[in-house]
Amino acid sequence: MESYSFLLILAIILLSTKICGLATEKVHLPQVVGALISGIILGPSCLGILHETDFLLKSSEIGVILLMFIAGLDTNISELKKTGVASLLVAAIGVLVPVVLCGGLYYFYFETGSDIEGFLRALFAGVVFSATSVSITVETLNEMGKLKTKAGTTILGAALIDDIIGIVLLSVVTGLSSSSTNNSSVGIVLLKILGFFVFTAIVGFVAYHFFKRLSVNHGKSRRVAVWALAFCFVMSYCAETLFGVADITGAFFAGAILSNVTKSRQFLAKKMSVASYLVFSPVFFAGIGIRTDVTGFTSSMVIFALLLTAVAIITKVIGCGIGAKISKLSNRDSLIVGVGMISRGEVSLMTAQIGITSGMIKKSVFPAFILAVVATTLITPILLRLVIPEDKKEASLETAGAKESN
Repeated sequence: MESYSFLLILAIILLSTKICGLATEKVHLPQVVGALISGIILGPSCLGILHETDFLLKSSEIGVILLMFIAGLDTNISELKKTGVASLLVAAIGVLVPVVLCGGLYYFYFETGSDIEGFLRALFAGVVFSATSVSITVETLNEMGKLKTKAGTTILGAALIDDIIGIVLLSVVTGLSSSSTNNSSVGIVLLKILGFFVFTAIVGFVAYHFFKRLSVNHGKSRRVAVWALAFCFVMSYCAETLFGVADITGAFFAGAILSNVTKSRQFLAKKMSVASYLVFSPVFFAGIGIRTDVTGFTSSMVIFALLLTAVAIITKVIGCGIGAKISKLSNRDSLIVGVGMISRGEVSLMTAQIGITSGMIKKSVFPAFILAVVATTLITPILLRLVIPEDKKEASLETAGAKESN
C-alpha cells in the first residue's frame, strides 16, 4: 500500500514553521530564524519527529531555486547604477575580506594538508559568509528614520552587488570542486563556467525580448508566470547538468534577466512569492534545521562556531567599512555601513545547503555554519542601534510634542 505520510510531514512543517516564525517576528527577528528553530526542534537534534526523506530533499531543492529566482527578480539593474561606485567598492571589499579570513579560519582549523580539495573546501566556507541579508538592517534603519540616508542607500546597493559576486564565486568553486586536481581538468571546468555565462548572455537576450513582447500583450496573465517559472527551471537544469554550475545560479540569473522586463517584474515576483513562501520555502528552511544535528556538537566545534561568528562579524565591518571610507563616506557612516552589512541570511543558508549536498561542507561542521549565520542576524540590529547616534533635535521635538498633547 502506498504511503501518504509525506502529507502529514508537510502539514507539520507548514504549521510549525509558521508558529515559530510568528514567535520570532514578535521579538523583531526574521521568520526565517523561527523556521530554522522549528526544524531543529522537530529534527534528530531534539524530538526526532522529522528526518530527511527524498520528498523533503526534492521539495527543499525547489524551495531554494524559487528563492534565488525571486532574488534575481528583485535585482534592479537600473537601481544598481544609481548607487554608483560606493556600493560597488563596499560590496567588492566586503566579499573579499570574509572569503579570505573566514575561509582561512576553516582551513587552519580543519585542513591539515596542502591538497587542492582542502583549499576548495576552505574557499567554499569563505563564500558562505560572503553574502549579506539586509532585510533586518532595512527594518531597523527604517524604524530609526535612517533608511534614506547616504549610508542606508549604500547598504542597499552593496547588498545586491555582493549577492551577485557571491553567486559568481559559488559557480566557480562548485565547478572546480567537481573536477579532479589535474590542470587540464581544471581548465575544462573554467571553460564550462565561462560557457555558462556566454550561454546565459545569449539565452538572456532572447528571453528578454520574448518576455518583453509577452508582457505587452499579456502583462498580468497567468501564462506569463507559467512561462517565467518554466524558464527558471530550464536555466537551473542547464546550469547544473550542462555546465556543472549550481542550479541556484541558473535560477538567479533567470530572475535577473526577467527583472528588466519592467511591466511584468512586480507581477512575476508576487506570483513566485506565493508559490515559494506558501509551501517550498518553509520546507527548505525547516530542512536546514533538520540537517543541523547538534547532538554531536563537541566543545571544539563550539569554539569554532564562536570564532567563525566573530570573524564573520569583524570581516564585514572592516571590509565594507573600508570600502565606504574609500568612497569618501564619513567615519560614522562607514561604521554604519560595515555594521549594516553584517547580517547573513537566506543566500548564506542556500550556499551552505549546496555545500552539504555537494560534500563541500562536512555534516559535523554544518551546525557551526548555521549557528554563525543565525548569530550574525541576531546581533546586527543590536549593533546598529549602538552605532547610529540618536538625533537629539528630533528627540527633543518628539518629547515637546508629547508634553503638548498631554
